[in-house]
Amino acid sequence: MKHITIFFLIICSFGAANSQTFRNEFLIEKNWKFSKGDFNEAALTGFNDRNWETVTVPHDWAIYGPFDRKHDLQETAVTQNGETVATVKTGRTGGLPYVGIGWYRNTFDIADFEKGQKRVSLLFDGAMSEACVYVNGREAIFWPFGYNSFHCDVTDLLNADGKNNTLAVRLENKPQSSRWYPGAGLYRNVHVIVTNEIHIPVWGTYITTPFVSGEYASVNLKTEIENSGNNDIRIVTEITDAEGTVVSTKDNTQKINHDKAFEQNFIVNNPDLWTPENPCLYKAVSKVYIKGKLTDEYTTRFGIRDIKLIADKGFFLNGEKRKFQGVCNHHDLGPLGTAINVAALRRQLTMLKDMGCDAIRTAHNMPAPELVELCDEMGFMMMIEPFDEWEIAKCINGYHRFFNEWAEKDMVNMLRNYRNNACVVMWSIGNEVPTQCSDEGYKIASFLQDICHREDPSRPVTCGMDQVTCVLNNGFAAMLDVPGFNYRANRYVEAYEKLPQNLVLGSETSSTVSSRGVYKFPVEKKADAIYGDHQSSSYDLEYCSWSNIPDDDFALADDYEWTMGQFVWTGFDYLGEPSPYDTDAWPSHSSMFGIIDLASIPKDRYYLYRSIWNKNENTLHILPHWNWKGREGKETPVFVYTNYPTAELFINGKSYGKQTKNNSTVQNRYRLMWMNAIYESGEVKVVAYDNNGNAVEEKTVKTAGNPYRIELLPDRKQISADGKDLVYINVRVVDKDGNICPLDRRMINFTVKGNGTYRAAANGDPTSLDLFHLPQMPLFNGQLTAIAQAGERNGKLVFEANAKSLKPAIIEIDVE
Repeated sequence: MKHITIFFLIICSFGAANSQTFRNEFLIEKNWKFSKGDFNEAALTGFNDRNWETVTVPHDWAIYGPFDRKHDLQETAVTQNGETVATVKTGRTGGLPYVGIGWYRNTFDIADFEKGQKRVSLLFDGAMSEACVYVNGREAIFWPFGYNSFHCDVTDLLNADGKNNTLAVRLENKPQSSRWYPGAGLYRNVHVIVTNEIHIPVWGTYITTPFVSGEYASVNLKTEIENSGNNDIRIVTEITDAEGTVVSTKDNTQKINHDKAFEQNFIVNNPDLWTPENPCLYKAVSKVYIKGKLTDEYTTRFGIRDIKLIADKGFFLNGEKRKFQGVCNHHDLGPLGTAINVAALRRQLTMLKDMGCDAIRTAHNMPAPELVELCDEMGFMMMIEPFDEWEIAKCINGYHRFFNEWAEKDMVNMLRNYRNNACVVMWSIGNEVPTQCSDEGYKIASFLQDICHREDPSRPVTCGMDQVTCVLNNGFAAMLDVPGFNYRANRYVEAYEKLPQNLVLGSETSSTVSSRGVYKFPVEKKADAIYGDHQSSSYDLEYCSWSNIPDDDFALADDYEWTMGQFVWTGFDYLGEPSPYDTDAWPSHSSMFGIIDLASIPKDRYYLYRSIWNKNENTLHILPHWNWKGREGKETPVFVYTNYPTAELFINGKSYGKQTKNNSTVQNRYRLMWMNAIYESGEVKVVAYDNNGNAVEEKTVKTAGNPYRIELLPDRKQISADGKDLVYINVRVVDKDGNICPLDRRMINFTVKGNGTYRAAANGDPTSLDLFHLPQMPLFNGQLTAIAQAGERNGKLVFEANAKSLKPAIIEIDVE
């Protein structure tokens, strides 16, 4: 095992490191030794791990495959989907080998360590799962929930000189412990935090903005101090704006009781208020003095904003009413698995922002801190959710095994981790828990909601409920701050009329299914449509028996003032849950719910949402593609997703007339549809008209000729030389005129040279068993995505793609 000493600084939402001796923080990333399997003495310092694999953390051991039907087969009835008979679920957890035991080992140094003078803590952002952490052969902590962050003081376990400390972590994922792909391993970051004996602990501040106006805002800061004894404590706190200008300061000295935090109050004049459109952030920099000596410095990043719920009216941010235009997302990053990467998260959020999305629900687990920080910076409101089950099982080896002992501990960690983040506007306490139908279920819900109110009285609490009859009749929904309903759009009015809150949130909506570039005929609205190719139609009219199409949720938001908006299931396709092909339907192993596919390529549905949600840019999108050999003379409906009210369709110059959005059906309110369009190869053109009847934009789709060359479209031309940054490259096959060939599925091979490496590829096909990490991938309907990773030196990353019978393509990316 290689020995590492790392001394670089990371600024995090919970605090800050700096170059002075009173606080230092570093990540343990490189030179981990890893092996699957169990080893009796792997926690000991002298254990021989020389033959283990060397990996970098964050690391997901299962994403490298292989895919196999036998992995985590589950025979179960999914009761929340209305199933009453158990069936074999193939691909439910992605068909990847996440089940099993794995060990990680590394070493670390603490410079100038002296017991009695320094405290050292380990902070794990997440470890999947049932983590047993050992330092120098002794157990430091056990934490079962793989999604939560946890920390422990290891000062008394360190070697006397602080050097060559052995860190060992045992993880175990049991079969049937998840309903989707959970990942495996140390998939989030591992921090070492070194402080003086008297210090602000992990997540030791709580900042709120009790009063907010355009003229001024009040700021309240509570700070915990550990090991202060009977000393007087002096804290000097400066609040700085985004430019670093000090806008408010306080210098206070107090003697605090151990059960009470040090409290300071501030006024910020003419504040820049945090909104999704203007995500302005401040910092509170607190310096702690004991007997005139500076002993700690801690930075709390926050935003100034006000949230309110008003019965019959809805959700208000800074006094302005808004409805959530949100999505739910699982935590995997497609072909990268669950190993956290900031560039990948930023890529996802950038695409969602362009769609007009303004909110994220972390379904159904605690998020990575990096995601929350990015939502702060990029302007996404968040609903953070911890649990998919409480004390009643959904999975044989699910969280119910730990709920009674660990629920409060997990809630406290989640709440203290993220209660200072401006983006977090609501807590959820669970998702579709079977407990909702229990006569005593409201008591557990009340217990969890009370923890939220105790730790953070500034935010409301909801729960994703799907059993509407139960929760309306047993008091479960009535006791929540916000009644959140998963689907059941037809019962919103009933819920509004019966519940005292007089508000309804779409906590999970739609679950329309589609495969990018796949279109089925005849075109019809249909539940649980099944086809021999295990795909779903991108006419966006197919859904599950328990769900609906997007138009229904748009209408609820538009028609009723008391609806609070929605969180669509899901923003991105994810590994696992391949509905409607989840019952003995291998090789289906990834979802089709996503607005964007597993390869981060938008589906047609993306433009439907964009046409409604993005108020700043116009949308004009045509579907389907126009390569339909064999359908000549047959009806081939053309849909247009646009924010314009009217458009006219032309096929090879022949007009099929104008369509205008209208109220004849819910689909006609949001889509323009020419159901009688007749296929003939050539050109489809759409001309859009504004409210005054002026032609303002046009779009064309052409029948593609023979595949001719590969085209490479990177999302960025320059990436950072940090060894972590990523470039996403859209790889497509086009004809001589540059038209994408929408039926091509040939294998593409990749090479990466220069200052970077090949990382992964995906094609968005939910049935594809091709391994993500190999430098090859077949196209799915003419496209795929390849990902390359930056090196650690300045230079060029050279990416090349080749395929049989096609002209190759090559691009250069600056790495700086």
